[in-house]
This record gives sequence, structure tokens and C-alpha cells, in this order.
Amino acid sequence: MTSRAVVRRTLAAAAVLALATGCSARAADRSPGAAGPGPGDAVSAVPSPSDDGRTGDERTAPSERPAPAPGTTKVKKEEKEEEEGAKEKEGEAEVRESGAAVLMRQGDQGERVRELQARLAQIGWFDTNPSGFYGTVTAASVRGFQDKRGLPSTGSVTTVTWDRLLGMTKRPTRAELDGRTVDKPKAKPDPRCLDGRVLCISKTTRTLSWIVDGAVRSTMDVRFGSQYTPTREGVFSVFLKSRDHVSTLYDTPMPYALFFSGGQAVHYSAEFAADGYRGASHGCVNVRDRAAVAALFDQVRTGDKVVVHW
Repeated sequence: MTSRAVVRRTLAAAAVLALATGCSARAADRSPGAAGPGPGDAVSAVPSPSDDGRTGDERTAPSERPAPAPGTTKVKKEEKEEEEGAKEKEGEAEVRESGAAVLMRQGDQGERVRELQARLAQIGWFDTNPSGFYGTVTAASVRGFQDKRGLPSTGSVTTVTWDRLLGMTKRPTRAELDGRTVDKPKAKPDPRCLDGRVLCISKTTRTLSWIVDGAVRSTMDVRFGSQYTPTREGVFSVFLKSRDHVSTLYDTPMPYALFFSGGQAVHYSAEFAADGYRGASHGCVNVRDRAAVAALFDQVRTGDKVVVHW
């Protein structure tokens, strides 16, 4: 057998093997002038290297490259559009409800959010270190701030909410932004608190001040009832003192209770001490400093005035 015949048989066997294993047939194996794979030719999933080392896909113009799997791009695009549409509708709903543009909402982050948290901390509405992330705790704090001031309680900061907060706070220091200190502004006592022995309770600063003849003897953080069980506002007097009181309605301890309006009293709250402003009372004025309220209990007399105000 001549060498030429051997080469022909070898090439024929290689072609049969290539078809059986699914590899792509090279152009040289087809008749000259063929425009594409011939009938029966298999197409490989792996592009064949060219002479310059690039694969067929790299040598193909972008517009000619194989398209992604049918539906993949469309599905991802639709999902993104749905997500963006949901956020846009949420923002529109908040604007409709509040009548003001939304400046910050849950999921936002940055220095402005940190400033928001520090300002809320100044008036007792944010009880953790500013993080710069607008999460569920911040949203709950904003919602509480809005609710107490008769604003739509969306949990998002609108222009109206922000303006109200700016008017009640001062620009936070670096130490406040970092969570090292909380500088609560000193509010002027209500004029009704300056005469005699008074428990002066401010809903604006969330503080209770024990004032005797116009002089502040002590001040402590307090929290109030929720929108469903609000703490009453006005002028009252202490009509009952109960050191180890237990609520018969809620079956919870109310140590150092100073009752001033029905079942509402100033008293120590272990829950407030543990959870801070994330919760609310059932209408009482909760104190989280046990030592402070214990000392207050010993000083206050039945008949002393109580003023609850904004």
C-alpha cells in the first residue's frame, strides 16, 4: 500500500471517530467553499482554538456572539424593574400619606443617617450608638417621634419630620456621632413646675425633673405610654405611694410607684432599663434608673404636684 493510501485511510478513520464523539469537524475536513457545518457534522460546545490562540467566541464580533439562554436576561430585567417599581410605589405612598417628600427611609445608610440617629438620641428617641444604617430600630424610633407629634407615622423621614427634629435638637458633636456621648438639650421647665414641690415630666425631652421651689433637685430619663395607652397630660397630684406595688391589671411589678392619675403612676421599670425606648408603658411614666427613682420615692409626699407636658 502506498503512503498516500495510508494517509487517506487514516484521515477517514479520524473523521468517523470525530463524528462518534461529538467533536466539531474542521473546515479542512469538508469540501472547499462549504459555508457552515455539513450535514451530519457535530458542533462542539467548546470553541476550537485558532492559529493566533484566540477561541472562536473571542474572534466573533459582539453583535454576532451567541445570545444568553432564552429568557434569562428578560427574567433578570423584569425582576430588577419590579424591585425598582416597588420602591418607587413605596416612596409615592409615603409622600401621599405624609404630604411631604421622603428624605431618608429604611435601608439607607451614610453620615446623614448617623446625624438623624444622634439627633434622635438627644431627645431620648434613639437608645443605641449611631451606626449610619437606617434599620428597623431607627425606623421604629422615627415612627415613635412622628406619632408623638401628630405626624403620619410612616417610619421614614420626610421634610416635615426632619424640620421638626432640627427645631428640637442641635447639631451633633463628633463624640455624639460616634456614640461616645449624648448631649440632651436643657429645656426650660414648664412655668407650672416652678412653684412648690413638683414632679415636672416633659414628653419633649423624655425626662422627669424633681423641682422644689423652682430649683431642680434631680432629673432622670422616662418613657411613656404608646398611642393606644397614652400617658395623660395636665396637672395632677400624688394621691398614693406604693413601694412594692404589683399591677393587678397586667400582673407586673411597679416598684416605687407614685400614683397621680387613676392607674397611671411614676415607677421603676425593669423592661425600660433593659430595652430602652424600643418599648412603651401602658400609660405610666417609666423610670429606668432604679437608684434615682428610689431616692425620689423617699422625697415625694402625698399631695405633691405632678405636671405632664410637652
